[in-house]
Amino acid sequence: MLRQLTIRDFVIVDRLELSFSAGFGALTGETGAGKSILIDALALALGERAEAGVVREGCERAEVTAAFDVTALPQVSAWLKAQDFVEDDELLLRRVVDAGGRSRAYINGTPASAQQLREVGEWLVDIHGQHAHQSLLRADAQRQLFDAHAGLTDLVRQVGEAWRAWRDAAQAMQAAQAGSAALAQEREQLNWQIEELTALSLGSNEWPELEQEHRRLGAAAGLIEGAQAALQALGGDEGGYAREIDRVAHRLQGLAELDNGLGEIAALVASAQTELAEAVSALRRYTDRIDLDPARLAAVERRIEAILDCARRYRVTPQALPALLETWLLRQQALSAAVDLAALTQSVTEAEAAFAALARDLSAKRRLAAQKMGDAVSGMMQQLALSAGRFDVALLPLEAPAAHGLESVEFRIGGLAGQVARPLAKVASGGELSRISLAIQVLTSRSAQVPTLIFDEVDVGIGGGVAEIVGRSLAELGAERQVLCVTHLPQVAARAAWQWQVSKAQRDGVTRSAICALDQAGRIQEIARMLGGVDITDLTREHAREMLGFSASTV
Repeated sequence: MLRQLTIRDFVIVDRLELSFSAGFGALTGETGAGKSILIDALALALGERAEAGVVREGCERAEVTAAFDVTALPQVSAWLKAQDFVEDDELLLRRVVDAGGRSRAYINGTPASAQQLREVGEWLVDIHGQHAHQSLLRADAQRQLFDAHAGLTDLVRQVGEAWRAWRDAAQAMQAAQAGSAALAQEREQLNWQIEELTALSLGSNEWPELEQEHRRLGAAAGLIEGAQAALQALGGDEGGYAREIDRVAHRLQGLAELDNGLGEIAALVASAQTELAEAVSALRRYTDRIDLDPARLAAVERRIEAILDCARRYRVTPQALPALLETWLLRQQALSAAVDLAALTQSVTEAEAAFAALARDLSAKRRLAAQKMGDAVSGMMQQLALSAGRFDVALLPLEAPAAHGLESVEFRIGGLAGQVARPLAKVASGGELSRISLAIQVLTSRSAQVPTLIFDEVDVGIGGGVAEIVGRSLAELGAERQVLCVTHLPQVAARAAWQWQVSKAQRDGVTRSAICALDQAGRIQEIARMLGGVDITDLTREHAREMLGFSASTV
């Protein structure tokens, strides 16, 4: 449930810190005092669209923070964990909007998106706006409200997914039928291209190895000449440098016996003598192994030319030819599937059958729910002085299946303007529509799992005994949920367990809105104002005290 709401520099509110209680609470005040600003601020924290106009004039930014107790909402904890947000028994939603209209959102102190605020907000608060009765005139709104009340939202989503899968399969088959000739031509061209690269059989590392071998074969003559010259200099027929090093080493060894100071030098020369001998031996082996191989050089050059021809033809580098072949093979598989009309037809049939099964299940559940909702709303309408009216949920078959199923949903009223049930928009007057809307909202709220319900002036157009019944209904709802109602009716406010008053005043030429919690005396005064207007008499106060159930001795 909603525990606290902090508002800073929002519209005409400079700063408010509100702590909420459980049960049914009323928010009252004079017309224009800004009662709905509280609801707008909460909606902003729940992910509503942000606009620069919400920032109080002269301020840099507006800020709203809402704190919720989510100990009884395991689905919220699971969602927070899945989204990598901090989990706690208290959930903090924060929204900041700057004067330019840019907004930032936070969940438990971690940056978030407005969409994430909306997602988690669906488990926290259900706001029924003062213009809800107007949305009831839209067919899509009626269907969504009905499906949500009947608990069919998840099944509707599955039906929509199945319908889109069926549509995509049908479109794929139509495209294949329309373009089968072009696809066949593309596949034929692709086949001989694949055959050519397959015949080339270029390995993934073959090209760099060929380049290296070609360089070595091309330079073979120079390599042989250089190696032989080095061998002649180091250890040729006349001994070369190796023989001279041997003489020097032998002499130094003898001298070292006379003077130990030459011992280290003699050892170094002896080491050089050994290494030089090894180098001479390695050069002899190299010159014996390396050979001019014109035939192999010609073969390598033919292979390189064949690879370069393919690369030029397909405008890629030689190294890219193996990857190009993989791409073509994948496209070949896709084309084979695309021109397989029998397989495509089978896919369409299976997708259609899957959709039809889900849609029939949805239709059956809708028929059961329609009867129950019709009876329940009709019962509430009778309480709201619409006893002659009958509410029906009509399920109208569609000419063609749609993403939301096999039928449309239409709310109908019978008895208000004749015995035949007709669409809601055509038979209900403004006042009747408000009461019907209220009946539907109260009913759907009872079936929802959201812990906090907010009604923003949904009681417009009613009064007298009907208003008292509305207040009683909201009080009964408040025994199960946290309910906040913005109202101008004393009969509704008097039924609340707690009450806040909204006022507006000017300070230093600036209009500001304020909210204060009312004690018993304050509630009597406010209810009396709502009853009597400007002039509040003792009789009006007594009436207010009676409505609240307070005795004179308790105030």
